[in-house]
Amino acid sequence: MKSLMIQGTSSGAGKTTIVSALCRIFSDKGYRVAPFKSQNMSNFAYIGHDFEISRAQAIQAVGARCEIVPDLNPILLKPTGNYYSIVYLNGKRFKKMHAKDYYQNFVNTKGFKLANESLKTLQKKFDLVILEGAGSPAEINLQKYDIANMKIAQKANASVLLVSDIDKGGSFASIVGTMELIEKKYQKLVKGFLLNKFRGDVNVLKPGFQKLKKITKLPVLGTIPLMDIDIPEEDSLHAKPKDFAWTRKNISKIDSELDKLAKTVKSNVDIKSIERMLK
Repeated sequence: MKSLMIQGTSSGAGKTTIVSALCRIFSDKGYRVAPFKSQNMSNFAYIGHDFEISRAQAIQAVGARCEIVPDLNPILLKPTGNYYSIVYLNGKRFKKMHAKDYYQNFVNTKGFKLANESLKTLQKKFDLVILEGAGSPAEINLQKYDIANMKIAQKANASVLLVSDIDKGGSFASIVGTMELIEKKYQKLVKGFLLNKFRGDVNVLKPGFQKLKKITKLPVLGTIPLMDIDIPEEDSLHAKPKDFAWTRKNISKIDSELDKLAKTVKSNVDIKSIERMLK
């Protein structure tokens, strides 16, 4: 049983896309792979026969070539406004909750227990579970309620890769700042960095890589170019997601896009180093 986790320095860094690509890459290598996100906030769901999970984890499952099941996303929050969300547990509607009630009375008790049970189920069934974090692990005002990043990474015994969106600028500062603000007991879980959405000559970045390694003692394991991919987005910052019909034709189209995505990521990321982390 092996676990890898992709966390980000911010929302919109590309965690979902990179997990999708890695699911396909490791599936191609012969691993039985499953994606996992303990808690996701999204109004875009995959609706199965008798359950709902985030659409993102369903697409990642297509990448992994695994069955779409509730354990891939045990907690789904559908925001309704005014700090309220409809909470789905294991794919079933639980109840509408205010953020304060959710954080103070649910997330660290029943919520974390539920997420951990789903994670264990996947770890028993698959060779590799690729976890996706949420937002940033360095939100210091919310860290004690954060069950989607370092707490679940520790439970999974996962190697963590931290991804940053370099197209927005400030990636090096974001990475160093994130590492500084992660609780000390979790810093050792981070094994390297990925820079996403880069345009230009990667050689320009190499002096920055050297300084970053000197500061953090960790390597940059890949610089992924800005890609034009036709995969439904999540309703995160700056994204304009569209409805998606789960027809055979559309799934086949996503499958082809995932192959192209995986090819690009594989050629720009040190997959061999990542694989060594998992041994």
